Amino acid sequence: MNQKSALVYYSRQCYSNRYLAATDGNLSVRTKQNTIITTASKTCKGNITQQDLVEVDFDFNILKGKGKPSTELKLHRFIYKKRKDINAVVHSHPVFATAFAVSGNAIDKNIFPELVMNIGKVPLAAYAPPSTEELPQSIAKYIKTSKAILLANHGLVTFGEDLEEAYFITEKVDRAAEIIIYSRLLGGEKQLTKKQVDKLKAFKKV
Repeated sequence: MNQKSALVYYSRQCYSNRYLAATDGNLSVRTKQNTIITTASKTCKGNITQQDLVEVDFDFNILKGKGKPSTELKLHRFIYKKRKDINAVVHSHPVFATAFAVSGNAIDKNIFPELVMNIGKVPLAAYAPPSTEELPQSIAKYIKTSKAILLANHGLVTFGEDLEEAYFITEKVDRAAEIIIYSRLLGGEKQLTKKQVDKLKAFKKV
């Protein structure tokens, strides 16, 4: 699957799984030419096509495509500049993960082996207005150590080597948030012990 096809596919996945509503959110990839292909502003990700993609340089000059890039592309660019290993970004508003973000809670307890081994803690960045330069700065202290960051009163941003990884991280984080919320109806989540966490981390290195 080429990058444009992946953008269309995972945009539709985000919409169908209720990680996005209406024209919310944005996805992007970094090309080998060090340009950014992104979903155009004001497009519904549920019926997006390749005609709704825009390619820009790192100064946001439009190189290909119709429409305009999202004003939140500043967040994507910031991630690409800080992480040379990252080639895809998904910014979404998944229901359960965003419930954590709007209630001021990180997903930072060692509960799920899969998160401990593959994602780690999901920090909560301080609130910053969308589409401003403040938003990228709000994630600055987490960007080197995380691939998933909750945005206070806003949503979630995930990133990876490609769109598949970034999207799957979104799925895992939102499912973890959902399970934690339900677990609190049954008395609360139980954390893994330090010994259990150390064993998982040692296993990961093998």
